[in-house]
Amino acid sequence: MAGILQYEFTRNALLAAMLVSIACGIVGTFIVIKKIVFISGGITHAAFGGIGLGYLLGVNPVLTAIPFSLLSALAVGIIGKRAKIGEDAAIGIVWAVGMALGILFVGLTPGYAPDLFSYLFGSILTVPFTDIIIMIVLDIIIIVTVLFLYKEFQALSFDEEFSEITGVPTETLYLLLLCLVALSIVVLIRVVGIILVIALLTIPTTIAKQFTNRLKRLIIYSIINAVVLTVIGLWLSYLFDLPSGAAIVLVLAVVFLISAFVKRLIVVRTLHA
Repeated sequence: MAGILQYEFTRNALLAAMLVSIACGIVGTFIVIKKIVFISGGITHAAFGGIGLGYLLGVNPVLTAIPFSLLSALAVGIIGKRAKIGEDAAIGIVWAVGMALGILFVGLTPGYAPDLFSYLFGSILTVPFTDIIIMIVLDIIIIVTVLFLYKEFQALSFDEEFSEITGVPTETLYLLLLCLVALSIVVLIRVVGIILVIALLTIPTTIAKQFTNRLKRLIIYSIINAVVLTVIGLWLSYLFDLPSGAAIVLVLAVVFLISAFVKRLIVVRTLHA
């Protein structure tokens, strides 16, 4: 592994792996606890509209994906909470419209859209340093927001109804949480792609959740899981010339199965002790 770090693209890839792990470890914890995985999937696919807009305007698609993802998150939250069509229908609408706009924008772009597959399926080995800077800024925003509103997010995640009764602005916090999900998705897009983002947002936390239910520990364990497993997946993709996003997700899935088996053994031994 040390030998390949002499190349700039592998150093960028390793740094990107660390940065996405922080985002998915923090925000993924609230996604799993709050059980909003499907909502996150809707925002993820709607973000493709921002990617397409970037190609059409001739700017970095990651930059246009940021406001597009934020607007999609707010649309899902507001329509789901206030409209009488149901949250699942709101997700489906935003999901479909975002993807349709992305396809439309790419179709209107003159010539061939380079690197489009890297946004769909991820390509951590081609992440430029400009995207690294964007990831750092988004990670800082996520960390500062969660630190500042940690208790409020904790209350929202475990008992939203009680939080509302006690005066916590649950709707505003919920929309803010969805915005953090949107920012995390933008961080993750270049690493695993739109298709596989949900895996990184949920699997590290799901693995950690089998061994602790304390929120702070869950966040820390999720970040550690994401860092270690993403780096392993990155190394395997380089070693065997595999698509990096798929390799990372498969490593996560294998470790999840192993952790589930280990947890089962622990429960059985505890019952027979």
